[in-house]
Formats: sequence, structure tokens, C-alpha cells
Amino acid sequence: RNVSGLNDPRFRVAVNFYGAPALPVQAFPTYRQDLIIGASVQVSAPLGQYDSQKLVNLGNNRWSVKPDLGISKAWGDYTLELSTGVTFFTDNDDYFGGNTLKQDPVSTTQLHATHSFGQGMWAAVSGTYDYGGRTTVNGVKNDDLVDNWRMGGTLALAVNRHNSLKLYANTGIHTRSGTDYDLVGMVWQYRWGGGL
Repeated sequence: RNVSGLNDPRFRVAVNFYGAPALPVQAFPTYRQDLIIGASVQVSAPLGQYDSQKLVNLGNNRWSVKPDLGISKAWGDYTLELSTGVTFFTDNDDYFGGNTLKQDPVSTTQLHATHSFGQGMWAAVSGTYDYGGRTTVNGVKNDDLVDNWRMGGTLALAVNRHNSLKLYANTGIHTRSGTDYDLVGMVWQYRWGGGL
């Protein structure tokens, strides 16, 4: 099957509760992070391409809502970040073949440890844990509970005032269900405007 079209759009709102005040550009070089606490809510709307007669679709034909909480604490050149959230799903009443798909919530926890080398260069190690999400079709439970661990690393290298290069890799440590994969990548980042 060739699938083309739009995926379900995601809308996100985030708020900072503590730390990280708004600053003019001139104040950024002297700002030193301490403790930051924030939260977000992401909503996915069922507006993507969907055909209940096909098993593979871009859209999911259901809503999802994911509240998240994030905490970041810096100690000199080191920063520790923790974020956790839970995705809740509505039912898909027009699942493949006219069935009803239900899914339990999925919790996601991420931990990142970062070291800054200065001059826009930094390295991080990260871990992610996902749990839950067992699906039920017409009241029959599937054996697809998610209980997955992943680890990865990122190295960011400043090229000049406006350009930077990020190298990253991650791999599955334990995968109970879903895809298990290794990923290696590179990102070139360009920042417009007056640099710092």
C-alpha cells in the first residue's frame, strides 16, 4: 500500500513555573541556570489520512492527550534533566474491519545528563523508559504491553557563531514490544539573528 497525505497534527502548550526568567539577548551570556520546573500539554487531533478498510494509515482516528512535567537542575558545567508524562487515548470506534480499538495510557520518562565544554560545545547521555499502552480490540486484550528502555548520546560542536553540528546515536536496551532499532544521525543547525 502506498500511503500519502497528512498525519494527525499535534498541538502543544508549555509553561515555565520556576526559574529561567525571560531575558533580553544582552543578558544571555551572563545567565547561569539553577533549577527550572515546567510543564506542557500536547494534544493530537484525528485529522490525518485514515481508511478503516486499510490496516496501515497515517492517522489514528482518535484523540490523544499527553501532560508532561520537566525539571532541570544545573551544577556548574553539568545539568541533569528529568521529564515524565502520560499519554491518554480515546477509543477508535472505526478500527480496521469495523472493530473498536482501545489503548491503555503510556507513561514516558526521560533522564538526560549534560556536560558543557564552553564555546557552544556540549555532550549528553540520555535514557528513556516507556511503559503501558496495551491495546484491546472488541474487548480482547493484545499481548503488546510496552516495557521498553533506550539509551543514547549526543555531542554538539560549535562551528561558528551561527552554525553548530550535532552527532547523536541511540539504541534499545530492552524491548518487550514494538520496534527495536539502532539510530545514528547528524544535524546541522543554523541560528538566524544576532548571535551571542
